[in-house]
Amino acid sequence: VRLGNTDAPLKEKRHGYARYVGQGHEIKIDLPAGNYNPETAEVIRTTFEYEYEKQYARTVPGLDIEILTWSVLVSSHQKPIKILPEVCGINTMLESKCTRILQAPDKEMLTNAKVFTRDSLKPGLQIAGPAIIEESQTATIVPADFRAVVNQRGDLILERADNLQTSYKSATSVRNQVIWDRLIAIVEEQAQALIRTAFSTTVREAGDLSAGVFDLSGRMLAQAVTGTPGHVNAMAASVGYFMDKISLQKMKPGDVYCTNDPWLGTGHLFDFTVVTPIFRNDAPMALFASTVHVVDIGGPGFGPDAGQVYEEGLCIPIMPLFISGKANQYVMEIIEANVREPIQVIGDLYSLTTSNAVGGKRLLEMMTDLGLDGIDTIGDYIIDTSKEAMINEIKKLPSGKYQYEMTVDGYDKPVTIRAKMTIGKNAIDVDFSGTTSLSSYGINVPLTYSQAYASYGIRCVVGNDIPNNSGSLMPVRVAAPEGSILNAPRPAAVTVRHVIGQMLPDVVLGCLEQAVPNIAPAEGSSSLWNPMLSGGHGLVGDHDYGDAQPFSVTIFHSGGTGARPGRHGLSATAFPSGVKNTPVEITESVSPLLFRRKEYREYSGGNGEFRGGDGQIIEIQHKEGAPFAVFALFDRIAHPARGRNGGSNGAPGKIYLSDGTLLKGKGKQIIPAGKNLILELPGGGGLGTG
Repeated sequence: VRLGNTDAPLKEKRHGYARYVGQGHEIKIDLPAGNYNPETAEVIRTTFEYEYEKQYARTVPGLDIEILTWSVLVSSHQKPIKILPEVCGINTMLESKCTRILQAPDKEMLTNAKVFTRDSLKPGLQIAGPAIIEESQTATIVPADFRAVVNQRGDLILERADNLQTSYKSATSVRNQVIWDRLIAIVEEQAQALIRTAFSTTVREAGDLSAGVFDLSGRMLAQAVTGTPGHVNAMAASVGYFMDKISLQKMKPGDVYCTNDPWLGTGHLFDFTVVTPIFRNDAPMALFASTVHVVDIGGPGFGPDAGQVYEEGLCIPIMPLFISGKANQYVMEIIEANVREPIQVIGDLYSLTTSNAVGGKRLLEMMTDLGLDGIDTIGDYIIDTSKEAMINEIKKLPSGKYQYEMTVDGYDKPVTIRAKMTIGKNAIDVDFSGTTSLSSYGINVPLTYSQAYASYGIRCVVGNDIPNNSGSLMPVRVAAPEGSILNAPRPAAVTVRHVIGQMLPDVVLGCLEQAVPNIAPAEGSSSLWNPMLSGGHGLVGDHDYGDAQPFSVTIFHSGGTGARPGRHGLSATAFPSGVKNTPVEITESVSPLLFRRKEYREYSGGNGEFRGGDGQIIEIQHKEGAPFAVFALFDRIAHPARGRNGGSNGAPGKIYLSDGTLLKGKGKQIIPAGKNLILELPGGGGLGTG
């Protein structure tokens, strides 16, 4: 700094990047000058909580704070920026003899674009698109409907061409599009706030969450791209249950409501759904909802061994989590007393509340910016437009009835899923009559979760460019007989409902393949391999755990997807859930586990004209040589993913110890001291004759 400005005094500014202990993301805070002493810690805490509340609407009480990065910025007074003379005169249009073929991001056709070098551009020059402005490390694309202008500071400004301003049908359509774009940005920021403030790796690393905005009728208007279909589509129904229980008239500013009831939320006790009404001048404007999979909810753990939901953990009915902005300590204390990881679970509940608050704040800002008195009008427009667009896509399909069935491993016996799809003029109906009845174990599926994944499978190939909301979901109707494994009534055990529920897209896509040949991929591994791994006294049976570090962690990993029409399948990729594989470094940092191997399982995808995606091989050991428990919830072991149209099946999954001992695909089992757990994840089916 001194070399750049020899005379001016230097200024020092200190910053820290801090977070609550247990979180995965930091915020930037100012640090005090001078020497630090014990009193400085309280100053830093006060600064952190001020910035955290400013960014995320509330703090999390009683938690330690850690600073991961310390930085110092030294600067001097900035010299005035030199204004460059206009050498070419204002609005001089520059031409180039050099061109290059360009496909603009929003255009299908290729076009010839003029090419310029950044150094050759002088103040006052203009460049009409399409054009490419090259620099040594990057390039700027000027679309056909834009022009680039160089100002007197040498900055490059992109402006929309004047003649485009009248190309829209009406000012109303422009306004509606602006509102829609803002809503999408709002719910995506809502989801990112959830990730950045979350405590559990299931949320902040795997992205097992959902976020969305709802109108005062409980209709989902927009959802974040970040999240899983099972959460998003089930949450779309869940908000209606909240409104049935607590009317809008009883909701007050600062109130927040929650539940993890499987039949009122997203299908099992490990998912908390939180709903926040948003007010302006004491009048309700909208509702924000979000869902996460928490790391623990008490009970036997994240496995299928229970016989009824009462054994599976703590159930919180729909009730206030915050009342007039203050935490409901009774609920918090009940949860804290019943889970193995109270800091992570309570922390994630605060994160859910925070994300809704961030979404609500941004919505009110949008309403002020655009002069909106409410969102009912735009809500009707979004729902009606999306519904109409989905119906138009359905009309393109051949009407008729189509059937498909698939058998998967189940727990103690195979499960057969049968679907009959009826494609009508204005709707698609799916009926799962004939599917296996209730299981005595925790692989049963509440109806809302079955509806969520079945409708998602259809939406993957029918109207997949139409926004996912209550309107586009209306023309897709899913039914299953009560008492079947896909419509499990209370008190059926449902902890690992995803093992069966995530198979449903393969089934409905099988129906659609009959209606429209070559539209659907082959079957994939589909169901996540996301076991809970635990260690501690009382968790490993008669084995001696000694003084080893107790732990409980859930990891998310995936096999291969089925081959797609015209493309190979994706390896080690979560479809249909869409969650990310948990980085091994993260799991190792929060538990005494060591990953000896994590590699692609080569050639596990089925052969064909297009190959199925490969699974992966994972080998895990306890770093301290102690025994540990695996809560197995794996499928596609006895019944691998089938190929389609002549393609081969994917390789089946496998679970065993390092000494070769085979383990069961489902149920709690102990990994003895000194032994490693090895998972071979299944591959996806191939497509077409190779």
